[in-house]
Amino acid sequence: MIDLRSDTLTRPTEAMRAAMARAEVGDDVYGEDPTVTALQERVAGLFGHEAALFTPTGSMANVLAVASVVQPGEEVLCESSAHIARAELGAHGAISGITMRTWTGERGRLDLAAIDGLHAPDMGPFFVRTAAVSVENTHNFAGGTVVAIDDLRDLRTWADTTGTRVHLDGARLWNAHVATGTPLADYGRIADVLAVCLSKGLGAPVGSLMVGSADAIAQARVRRKRMGGGMRQVGILAAAGAYALEHHVERLADDHAHARLLGEALGLDPADVDTNIVVVDRPDAASFVARAGEEGVRIAAVGPRAVRLVTHLDVSRADAERAAVVLSRLVAR
Repeated sequence: MIDLRSDTLTRPTEAMRAAMARAEVGDDVYGEDPTVTALQERVAGLFGHEAALFTPTGSMANVLAVASVVQPGEEVLCESSAHIARAELGAHGAISGITMRTWTGERGRLDLAAIDGLHAPDMGPFFVRTAAVSVENTHNFAGGTVVAIDDLRDLRTWADTTGTRVHLDGARLWNAHVATGTPLADYGRIADVLAVCLSKGLGAPVGSLMVGSADAIAQARVRRKRMGGGMRQVGILAAAGAYALEHHVERLADDHAHARLLGEALGLDPADVDTNIVVVDRPDAASFVARAGEEGVRIAAVGPRAVRLVTHLDVSRADAERAAVVLSRLVAR
């Protein structure tokens, strides 16, 4: 079975397991796990920020990051199919007491004119104030779209002018970095806070990080504990993330090439497949997914007319080629 449902399905390699077994550990709630501390410092440095905080999930990292720049009763603006709006079970409202308004961008892209039109300054005790804009890069439900760094720089300039903060949901920012060659520090410069994931394309079993200022991370550490996210000898997991950063970033280019192959099999222009995610319109999404599964290829329906395929560490070139044959045959029926 070739499983293309998500890049969260990856399993740690033997070398990663060995790194986990060797990890030096301590109690991270006391700030005494040296492997976690080293990972946090490394990731913060990659993005040019002061500090980072290891979290068990990307959703928690996003909740903590957004809460650090948006107060209860304020709003964050985001694209209409953004992960924070559609795939985190309303956590930002339920836990942090914030609201959202959205714009709709072609393939999930940033629309600064729409953002400017939605932006609500502080107008006294009558209206919700826009505190932040959130951008997802790459954009999951739009098919792994990369948000151009020039667009992000324009957003940063606008945000500085309006006094608005910027949150970057960078769960797959590693993919954007590899696809475009844009330095990670350049992405870090456009964001007040960001979240990055280790357990998707990088292949670690668990873990994400929130990145930001020292003050924001200190506050987030308290919120993380309040949410039940304080972990003890978590260096075993942090070691997996450190190994992934060392060995699994540049190889993401292979996943991107495999995704283009699959996109072409489904009738897409390969040039429109930016990274490792392929989303294609199918009027019979559920039955198409079922038929693919019967022929040994697992894919996912992410809407009544939308099918998603995601390449990852555990999908070889041969796997992608075999899946392409199956999918092209199903499309031709």
